[in-house]
Amino acid sequence: MFLVGGLLVAVGLALLVSGFASSSPDGLEKVAQDKGFLETARDHLLDDGPLAGYQVAGVDNQRLSTGISGLIGVLITFGLGMALFALVRGLRSRGDDSEPTRAP
Repeated sequence: MFLVGGLLVAVGLALLVSGFASSSPDGLEKVAQDKGFLETARDHLLDDGPLAGYQVAGVDNQRLSTGISGLIGVLITFGLGMALFALVRGLRSRGDDSEPTRAP
């Protein structure tokens, strides 16, 4: 129940609150601008990706696009976390079965 509640809160924040995020430059971009080397920045490999700039390609409404991007990020992060948890749990349970039994 706790896990489902946490996921619902994260999804709600991603969909509803992310649309109100500041459009001001982030910390790294602001420092680069203040120090005068922002113009030397280069685009990265995923700059044309489907979620570039916290937007979903093909969605014209900026708030909706940002919300959907946040939702996708939450679901990917949740999925990776669950997969990692399952992997660790599987490795632990396999390790418990292989311990030798002691004679009384």
